[in-house]
Amino acid sequence: MTNRQHKIGSGFGAWSTAQEVLAGVDLTGRTAVVTGGYSGLGLEIVRAFAGAGARVLVPARRPDAARAALRGIPRTEVRPLDLTDQADVRRFSGRVVADGAAIDVVVANAGVMACPETRVGPGWEAHFALHLGHHALVNHLRPAFAPGGARVVALSSSGHFLSGMRWDDLHFRAGYDGWLAYAQAKTAAALFAVHLDRLGGPSGVRAYAVHPGSILTPLQRHVPLEQQSALGWITEDGTPPAGFKTPAQGAATATWAATSPLLDDLGGVYCQDCDVAEPATTDDMLVGGVKPWAVDPAEAARLWALSAELTGVDAFS
Repeated sequence: MTNRQHKIGSGFGAWSTAQEVLAGVDLTGRTAVVTGGYSGLGLEIVRAFAGAGARVLVPARRPDAARAALRGIPRTEVRPLDLTDQADVRRFSGRVVADGAAIDVVVANAGVMACPETRVGPGWEAHFALHLGHHALVNHLRPAFAPGGARVVALSSSGHFLSGMRWDDLHFRAGYDGWLAYAQAKTAAALFAVHLDRLGGPSGVRAYAVHPGSILTPLQRHVPLEQQSALGWITEDGTPPAGFKTPAQGAATATWAATSPLLDDLGGVYCQDCDVAEPATTDDMLVGGVKPWAVDPAEAARLWALSAELTGVDAFS
């Protein structure tokens, strides 16, 4: 467990919004890439970046839906991309690099939660395939990163409490469990940030994992309402219970991690509530914190090596 997992006193908190985090911040001339940036938290992150003056590229598996969702938000550009298709990731990244624009921020936000068993590419499980897509995307985009450095923010979750890496069966070939697949992917997101920061930190590429908090967004589309109710995610009238954030509040920690000067000399950490998270002392996911398996440097190195082998790209080692 890294001893860097301690609050640093950001001045913001659980109920801060992305717009509040960026109040007075000028991102004019900066370029961000936000996957899944046309729905839920991703849309709020894009709205905040654009509102602060940034140009935002939004890769989208459904470009028409993305353009409709982003209509009226300035300086946003939709570009087709299926993150589960490694060839498509290479094509997308190659075009961005060829454009010549310097990338200052990548937010690896796109994800699924407890979806039905889905196989993509060479039989990869869909949750884990999105991790591999983000690994490939960041590595392929490396030549476009701003000369002074860039930040990569990976959306994790307290869902990582449910599972570390299942090295003996990463793709659930011995039996599928949607919740464990989601949990493993959230652990993978955190470990990705740990090792990316280790490799990229010396050249100014810093990485962070983020737990956005409990928020109802389209991410829960595969979870039946009856199950959401049993889990305490919705009340009898269908509204979120106390302790749940709005999407704008849920987007704040990723926005903070992508821009805060307090993190200039600190990377590879897991964040929540607009601060560095403390080690988890309970199994209560609403309390949060980070479990040791999600910030273990050896696990992170092992995942990076496997991801590089499976995707065929490693621009940092």
